[in-house]
Order: sequence, then structure tokens, then C-alpha cells
Amino acid sequence: MGADDRDLARITAKKLQELKRRAVALEKAAKVSSDTKPTERSPRDVLVQKLYDRGLEVLETAETFYPTQTALVVNKLAELVNRGDVRERISGGELLSLFRSIGLRIRVPTSINIEKHGKSVPLGDRLKITD
Repeated sequence: MGADDRDLARITAKKLQELKRRAVALEKAAKVSSDTKPTERSPRDVLVQKLYDRGLEVLETAETFYPTQTALVVNKLAELVNRGDVRERISGGELLSLFRSIGLRIRVPTSINIEKHGKSVPLGDRLKITD
């Protein structure tokens, strides 16, 4: 082998080594970026972020009594939120009204409390007649 051939072989080896190093760096970068990609939010999570004023309580009650039907409603509402068709927040009353309008009878426990001597007392206890 001549001097030119050895120089050419050395340059080729250096370039090959540089290409391998770059390939490893690109693979590491691709792995890190795939690990840090934001995960897709579930339809329920999308909807829960839009709920307020006992909305989560209504949703959980609906899931307890009608899990299949509630999942369908949640998927559709999340789709509308993701498309931007629903921009406002959804109250518990509005969600309850929606469920009732499609025939799902959901009962959310409610109570009325009043103040009596600095304590919160249920209205039923306050109205009881004592002898």
C-alpha cells in the first residue's frame, strides 16, 4: 500500500466513525423525544377539565348507575370539546339536564343546611316539631 492509500483509508475510517457517532446521537435524541411526547388525554380527562359546580359529582354518579351510556356521552362531549364546538365550561346542572334529556334518570344527593347558633343544621332537623 502506498502513502496515499493509507491516508485515504485513515480519512475513510474517521468519516465512518463520525457517521456512527452521529447515528447514535440521533437515536438517543429520537428516544428522548418519544419519551417526552405529551400523552393523549382520555376523553374523560378532557371532559373533567371542562366541568365545574358539582359537574364531577354528577359524572361520577352517572358512571355508577349507567357506565356504558355515560362512556358514550363522555366520548361525544370530549370530541366536541377537542373540535372546539364546546368552549364554555359545563356545570353540574347542565350535565344532569343532558343526562336526563337522553332518558338517564340520575339522582344526585342534595341537602339544604341553615345556620342555627353558629352551626350548620339540615333543614329537616330545623323544621322538626319537638314537644
